[in-house]
Amino acid sequence: MGLEEYKGVAIFAQQVDGKLSSIALELLGKGKELAADLDTKEVTAVLIGSDIKGLADELAEYGADKVIVIDDPELKEYRTEPYAHALASAINEYKPEIMLVGATAIGRDLGPRVSARIHTGLTADCTSLDIGDFPLEPIPGKESEQKHKQLLMTRPAFGGNTIATIACPNHRPQMATVRPGVMQKAEPKKGAKAEIIEYNPGFKPDHKYVEILDIVKEVSNVADIMDAKILVSGGRGVGSPENFKLLDDLAEAIGGTVSCSRAVVDAGWKPKDMQVGQTGKTVRPQVYFAIGISGAIQHVAGMEESDIIVAINKDEDAPIFDVADYGVVGDLNKILPDLTAKIKEARAAKKN
Repeated sequence: MGLEEYKGVAIFAQQVDGKLSSIALELLGKGKELAADLDTKEVTAVLIGSDIKGLADELAEYGADKVIVIDDPELKEYRTEPYAHALASAINEYKPEIMLVGATAIGRDLGPRVSARIHTGLTADCTSLDIGDFPLEPIPGKESEQKHKQLLMTRPAFGGNTIATIACPNHRPQMATVRPGVMQKAEPKKGAKAEIIEYNPGFKPDHKYVEILDIVKEVSNVADIMDAKILVSGGRGVGSPENFKLLDDLAEAIGGTVSCSRAVVDAGWKPKDMQVGQTGKTVRPQVYFAIGISGAIQHVAGMEESDIIVAINKDEDAPIFDVADYGVVGDLNKILPDLTAKIKEARAAKKN
């Protein structure tokens, strides 16, 4: 493999039902940063689907310099075989140095299959990406072997108890799946345009092509916690599912959304869609209330980028206070009703 043939940064622009997924825009934002550090400054979005060319303008507004559009009826719904064929073919044709895929249900299925086809490595579920030297520190006597401008891919390992930084110095592209919610979207530039490249590797359905008989969409009444500006999150310390009524009241008073820790989901108190943390969702609200949450590293990994963190816990030594901007030590059963009442009073006074 001639590594010098591979240039630039590419992202898989996931779309579902003709609508771009938020992770595609997050990857564009990070892709622009990586491209600047590589001095290439060019980010390519690979858009795969059927009748999806109209999404190219939105990708351009969020930072795509080029959009490779692979449009074919075989790609109407996500299926492993045709999508893997499409993305692997595009990579082999256009040779990006870095290829980023969202660690969504689709991306976690697609990424490993594509990396195997193009004979490169894949670092899964990354929470940080940087350009730097590998090894991080030169090995004494082997300084000349240290490689520069490598993609350093960081992810939690061993249940979140350690952080691993991984590189792929000898194969291209350097490929990673990235956890949704951990990268920042760039500010959109209205009217921006990208170079559109229409590409189709050809599709010949065979025994590996799954036939979709029906699509049944899950109906959920649970708000997406990743979109919330204010989150009121409860842990095991809330005490019972009935006690979450205190959090519901606070969330309603302050205009927030209720979320929870893994312990709450494991206990069957709340659905998994509400879980924050390493095995749940990564969130970045303006305000995050951590109520009855101890602050295990697995939970903190999913909310530490919140603008303001308010912790309420009766254990003054709880690790959550190490990351909190404001902390209250006390009984949540007494604190939350008073806090909710004060917020309601303040809102009523403001209206008058």
